[in-house]
Amino acid sequence: MSPTTTPDTAPGGPIWRRRQRDAVLRFAAGSALPEGGFGWLDESGGIDPSHDLELWINARMTYVFSIASLLEDRVHPLAEHGVRALSGPFADPEHGGWYRSVRPDGGPADRTKGCYEHAFVVLAASTASIAGVDGAAGLLESALDTHTRRFWDGAADRCRESWNADWTELEPYRGANSNMHTVEAYLAAADATGDPVWRQRALSIGDRLINGEARDNGWRIPEHFDDAWQVDLDYNADAPADPFRPFGATPGHGFEWARLLVGVEQSVPDPPGWLLEAASSLFAQAVRDGAADDGRTFVYTTDWSGQPVVRERFHWVVAEAVAAADALARRIPDAIDADQTQRWWDAIDEHFVDRSVGSWHHEVGDDLRVSTRTWRGKPDAYHIVNAMLLPDLPLAPTPATALATRVD
Repeated sequence: MSPTTTPDTAPGGPIWRRRQRDAVLRFAAGSALPEGGFGWLDESGGIDPSHDLELWINARMTYVFSIASLLEDRVHPLAEHGVRALSGPFADPEHGGWYRSVRPDGGPADRTKGCYEHAFVVLAASTASIAGVDGAAGLLESALDTHTRRFWDGAADRCRESWNADWTELEPYRGANSNMHTVEAYLAAADATGDPVWRQRALSIGDRLINGEARDNGWRIPEHFDDAWQVDLDYNADAPADPFRPFGATPGHGFEWARLLVGVEQSVPDPPGWLLEAASSLFAQAVRDGAADDGRTFVYTTDWSGQPVVRERFHWVVAEAVAAADALARRIPDAIDADQTQRWWDAIDEHFVDRSVGSWHHEVGDDLRVSTRTWRGKPDAYHIVNAMLLPDLPLAPTPATALATRVD
């Protein structure tokens, strides 16, 4: 620590985190398009015209600017901008639901209706509704209705993956990633609506995928399943660096699930004991498998014995690592090595924060230089904003409600 650095201004400290959060939000504001929606930001912060407008990015941007609304005690104009986009060009007026992507002119580019993207619509609408954004309450009502009718599978206590545009063809694949983000979305929806069914569904997803599948697999989370929920451990072995469905285990998802399970445990009445056991076990396994040789960063994926497959380091993985470490440290005394966590914060500051242009590099290679094997540009602010904000909030309720009910 330099003579001018204090614990508050050191990487991971509250002042450092607030500055990072605000800087990333300013950078992300450059993604707003005058004609509506949010574009894909390149490394320098300009719009990359090679990308259509992605639903997951637009929903995540709506989420972060709704969070900004609550931080600023005023509705942020880009939260309104996002709700208009989700209610407008992304929404299918004929069949319902939301297109996976739209062209800059507003026409649908990919008409697929995916659980992953729809989970983020629920998260965005829940957060915007709590923030008082015009139109968000109606958006949330529609999003929850769609999620219930099209994605929730009550027999499996988990969610289906994706449909075609008119909901007549269901993809014969089931995925843990979309279900993980549904857990986050359902917790937010429970806070926004007051309906406990969403917390119970979040718990049931975790029970099936983590208390069941991950426990049986040594706390390495199986990510890919067929339509009968039979695990496929070899899925995408020929495409190991896929950004959404990579082969093998994803340590970053171990961290993310650990954080979310702590949130579930703090939210449901009479929480079962497996929640904290699973959260701490997932975290420990992710550290053992994912920690790179430097002990400060994490590889993207490993095989089922814990050996690295894709050695690139992603910004979202280390962001989830520090967020999960904070949650577990507060919930389970002595569960986390504070010195180890500080090394992760220092690595973020050294290798991911882009001081010359802004935001964080989304991917660095094994040599810790900027890489583009999987991710090009800086299209996302969601993981960063969460990691910078969550340590200042209680473990429950979810961030929007915690901010809306805080006492200054």
